[in-house]
Amino acid sequence: MSVPTAVLHPVSVEPTHAWLMTLQRPVGNGLATFTSNGTYTAKPGATREDAYRDIRAWLNQQRPEMADACVLFFSLEPNRL
Repeated sequence: MSVPTAVLHPVSVEPTHAWLMTLQRPVGNGLATFTSNGTYTAKPGATREDAYRDIRAWLNQQRPEMADACVLFFSLEPNRL
């Protein structure tokens, strides 16, 4: 699942990073856990925190029930081998 580049950055730019985020929140007598991954295109001068906030905001739009969840894991790596 990729963060839509049309919303965050120009479409013609190739994604610069791959990301993975796991969220968790209490539900009833247990916990709901959600993991998602995708690619992200960083703007020049963007920080890791900028990427985290953009990705988290996008996930909150995609899965509003997880908007108040805690982040258990976040990885952001260059999108190259």
